[in-house]
Amino acid sequence: MLTSLVLSSTQGYRRAWLAADALAALTLLAIAVPEQLATSRLAGMPPVTGFYAFVAGTVAFALLGSNPQMSVGADSTIAPLFAVAVGLLAAAGSPRYVALVGLLAVLVGVLVAAVGVLRLGWIAELLSAPIVAGFLAGVAVIIVAGQLTDLVGLPATKGSTLDRVDAVLTNLHATNGWTLGIGVAVFLVALAAERIDRRLPGALVGLVCSTVLVAVAGLGEHGVAVLGSVVHSAPTLGLAGLSWSSLGSVLPAAALVALVVLSQSAATSRAFADQGGYTVDIDRDFVGVGVGNVLAGLVGSFPVDASPPRTAAVAAAGGRTQLAGLGAAAVVVLLVPVAGLLQDVPLAALAAVLIYIAAHIFHVGDLAAIFRFDVWEFGLAVVALLAVALIGVEQGIGVAVGLAVLDRTRLSSRPQAHVMARVPGTTSWGPLGSTELAIEVPGVLVVLFAAPALLRQCQPLPLPDR
Repeated sequence: MLTSLVLSSTQGYRRAWLAADALAALTLLAIAVPEQLATSRLAGMPPVTGFYAFVAGTVAFALLGSNPQMSVGADSTIAPLFAVAVGLLAAAGSPRYVALVGLLAVLVGVLVAAVGVLRLGWIAELLSAPIVAGFLAGVAVIIVAGQLTDLVGLPATKGSTLDRVDAVLTNLHATNGWTLGIGVAVFLVALAAERIDRRLPGALVGLVCSTVLVAVAGLGEHGVAVLGSVVHSAPTLGLAGLSWSSLGSVLPAAALVALVVLSQSAATSRAFADQGGYTVDIDRDFVGVGVGNVLAGLVGSFPVDASPPRTAAVAAAGGRTQLAGLGAAAVVVLLVPVAGLLQDVPLAALAAVLIYIAAHIFHVGDLAAIFRFDVWEFGLAVVALLAVALIGVEQGIGVAVGLAVLDRTRLSSRPQAHVMARVPGTTSWGPLGSTELAIEVPGVLVVLFAAPALLRQCQPLPLPDR
């Protein structure tokens, strides 16, 4: 059957699933619209290209991927990475910048799809969970630092994270009260909606209400910066300015972005498959995400990635297949012709949405769990965090890869053995001492070797005398 090759998630579709998929589509749409707009600004790209990225990533993954719930589109994790790299080659928003970002997206897609076709999914495991957690936390810090000027109504600044924060603190006296009020209100609405029900479109409600307020009250005259004119013509197919020199200039950044896309896509697909009780083909998912990147680049947009927050929204709404994503993408296509209505969107609202997203990729709980499990692994996470936040995303990912290689070498040469204990009343086991509830089982010794693989020369541990 054709569905065994494309739209595999719809195999054996039942009519009873239609209502759940429709609700998931609406939930996904409510989250995706403000997020894609905000991420396109973070990427230094025209606002409408965020919609193109969502449609391209969603359609390609729905056709070729295996995970029935995963959402693919513009993602704030990778946006700072390629924005910084391409920003060194051309001014953000310029025609050359847009062309280079599109080319980079195609290269990212080719690399990610090649990993899937060649079944090299193990590459996604190069970055360990602690290093990924630190990297994402560092990206979150960069996102917040970069949005502070828009949040308080100050002119945009360039430089390192510390430079941006210093510029805001130095000029706090020039804060625009209306701008700050709008940003804080949108953030609180999004946060309150999430606390009540994750399916409530708090970010969208805040974005729409703030836009109407700015337009009706004429707050632009009071210094509230807005998105301005939004070009919303049909996307231009193909690659502009393609040359060997441009390929060489963006290839290093494309490789780094591809590595992050592989890691996040694999982690997202596996996590929600375990949670939902279904099986996935990671290599096939890489093909879907890779083709989504190629398609996004060819329509003048930017790289796409699997999104944990959007995937969580689909799962929470009960989405059963990729028809939920296709439904949301179809509505986004209909929104493109009326994108001109977005001209009064306040930049503070978009900044608030990005800060809200950043708060969700800074996983404090994960970092705390890593610290409790292994101080060394926590140290790797902190180094990755500081390298990304203080040195830069591109340099930070280089540090993260270097740490990953050193960490695996350390584990292989000196594997740690953790004595495991059982949590009463469950089938779960954890390292002895990691939780007060876990206790040893008399006469049974369970050992966890903290290494990529068991070593051939490994002496068996004797059972304790009892």
